[in-house]
Amino acid sequence: MSEESRKIIDDIGDKMGFTPQILETLHELDPHFVKKYTRCDHKILTDGALPAKVKILMALAVVASKQCESCTVAQMKSALKNGATKEEIMETMEVISVTSGAPAVAACRDALKMLK
Repeated sequence: MSEESRKIIDDIGDKMGFTPQILETLHELDPHFVKKYTRCDHKILTDGALPAKVKILMALAVVASKQCESCTVAQMKSALKNGATKEEIMETMEVISVTSGAPAVAACRDALKMLK
């Protein structure tokens, strides 16, 4: 299972452009648990009816609404890796502002620095 979880982590890292530290920690603690992350790999990070880029921008909006700053940074890295443009990201920020307000926008402060 350890080899299988390593492959899952590597695949997700390739698609996101970085490996989330939580996956490395989970791999060390319980490689079997990492298998649950294949859902992320298959549902968000791959094209389906919606392109992966769009689903990642949706995820950015959701984690911003939860005011998770580290999550917005992770989703921003993934969005940029998957081809999101500055214009698409700023339009997503408008949706975040309208639906979740200033606190959600503020949660994106470090993520937005990546656009400079």
